[in-house]
Amino acid sequence: MYNSYIDHTLLSAQAKVSDIKKLCNEAKEYKFKAVCVNPCYVRLAKEQLKDFDVLVATVIGFPLGANTFEMKKAEAIDAIKNGADEIDMVVNIGMVKDQNWEYVKRDIEKVYNACKTNVLFGKKTLKVILETCYLTKEEIKKVCEIATEVGADFVKTSTGFGTGGAKVEDVKLMKESIGPNMEVKASGGIRDLATLKAMVEAGATRIGCSSSVKIMEELKGGK
Repeated sequence: MYNSYIDHTLLSAQAKVSDIKKLCNEAKEYKFKAVCVNPCYVRLAKEQLKDFDVLVATVIGFPLGANTFEMKKAEAIDAIKNGADEIDMVVNIGMVKDQNWEYVKRDIEKVYNACKTNVLFGKKTLKVILETCYLTKEEIKKVCEIATEVGADFVKTSTGFGTGGAKVEDVKLMKESIGPNMEVKASGGIRDLATLKAMVEAGATRIGCSSSVKIMEELKGGK
């Protein structure tokens, strides 16, 4: 059951082609929901998974969120052309801290348009990464409300490259702050089965982690 929650993730700067192939083979074996890779590996991952029911996710404006929104849109379009099924974009954290909500909305809208209005490639899932370790509860709530207004599919806790990862209390707050048709992805620091279960119980329906195989083996051992 828990395998269907997992985005099996490898976003290291040192990731090699062989590492991505290994990631995809593990996703096939454990039937994970998706793999999440850097944009340069989207085409490779799509090829590796072409006969399997595993999605390909990638990251946009990663990990700082400080690209212009036109650049983020271009990144998303390129990733979708290369075969990405899901786009995980980082909001502009500085603009959130400045409470420049108009900019934050436009930032999300640009990537939303890339994901949802491309006639050739169809609609793709959009996840909005908040990087909650840097935000107050009020800021988390506000970004969730904006993401809901724009029409994103998920809000996501973290990049895994910030000062902290997913926290149960943040997942609960995000779940309470989004619309009924949206979901929460918890990511960052989820390295064991107990933590994964806690995130699911808090309201996460997707889990981003690089310890996916270890967690599945832990689950198998528990059974």
